[in-house]
Amino acid sequence: MKQVSLLGATGSIGLQTLEVLRLHKDEFSLYAMAFGKNIDKALPLIEEFNPAIIVVQDEMTKDKLEKEVNHSRIFSGSGGLIEASVADSVDVVVNAVMGSIGLPATLKAIEAKKSIAIANKETLVTAGHLVMDAARKHGVELLPVDSEHSAIYQCLNGESSKDISKLLITASGGSFRDKTRDQLKGVTVEDALNHPNWSMGAKITIDSASMMNKGLEVIEAHWLFGIPYDQIHVILHRESVIHSMVEFVDRSVMAQLGTPDMKVPIQYALTYPDRMELPITEQLNLEQIAALHFEKMDFERFPCLRMAYEAGREGGSMTTVLNAANEEAVQLFLEGRIDFLDIEYLIEKELSKHQVIHSPDLSTILSIDKRTREQVRSHLK
Repeated sequence: MKQVSLLGATGSIGLQTLEVLRLHKDEFSLYAMAFGKNIDKALPLIEEFNPAIIVVQDEMTKDKLEKEVNHSRIFSGSGGLIEASVADSVDVVVNAVMGSIGLPATLKAIEAKKSIAIANKETLVTAGHLVMDAARKHGVELLPVDSEHSAIYQCLNGESSKDISKLLITASGGSFRDKTRDQLKGVTVEDALNHPNWSMGAKITIDSASMMNKGLEVIEAHWLFGIPYDQIHVILHRESVIHSMVEFVDRSVMAQLGTPDMKVPIQYALTYPDRMELPITEQLNLEQIAALHFEKMDFERFPCLRMAYEAGREGGSMTTVLNAANEEAVQLFLEGRIDFLDIEYLIEKELSKHQVIHSPDLSTILSIDKRTREQVRSHLK
């Protein structure tokens, strides 16, 4: 039986991971879980799965939880995430926390030679060179949970990376795919959270609307598969049936298809290299879908995607700034303090003034991340 450490247990990916664990109780057990501050949401999960280790965001939440739970060890903060990731009993770490907070725990889990199912794209965007260097050094394979990267991973099974011509990452277009830039003025948080295909958390849904999510996926794909940015293409695909494709040097193209359900890539990462039944997911019915559509991406319509490519090509600390500025700007939008189009304005402002540091170490990355967030917030004063 695999013992799982789940970071981000009460988020969208975390809850869907728990659905998979429920389905395969003979195969998986939840050894550790981490969440932020939502005790009411977490308590039923703690009672159901009875993890040995629980991690919360801060000491105040820890104190409250200790009054409710006495059968688990409870930790807080980044140090707690590390405890949950390196415990001897843990076999696989599912990193589903939002943002760069998952970076130190991922690096420590790699050093401890745990299997890593990574749903936290910010880890690779912020510090891809550190993560991949550590993975190579310790012989750890990162198993992608993002549907797009899982699709590419599956298409590459049995193939040689030297035979790759290009990666084709599909994008649904998000909740505003049919709006012009003029029509984006004054859109609400509720409008942005109304994704046409996927059920996801708030932050990733906003990123999908701005197309930053796809930009982050491009950077993540660059690190995961060692492919230059000029060979990574994004294509608009409204149905979200083809999750991504790989074109090889002989012009053959392999695609991975499925219903838009995150439980599929989650389970694949947990069971790799094997597959297991997943009866809680609908089967793909191509006869019912009847047609698939594809469109070229417009960098003027989606400047966040352009900025992600530019930051990725620049490399070094530029992608740290991209991610931190985006996280803070999205949070400000969700708080109702800025307009939707201000997100891209604030990101571009931080990128334009940043002096890139190539191959930054972890402390430098965390410092730049913190400073960028403060600068984004300071624009409101």
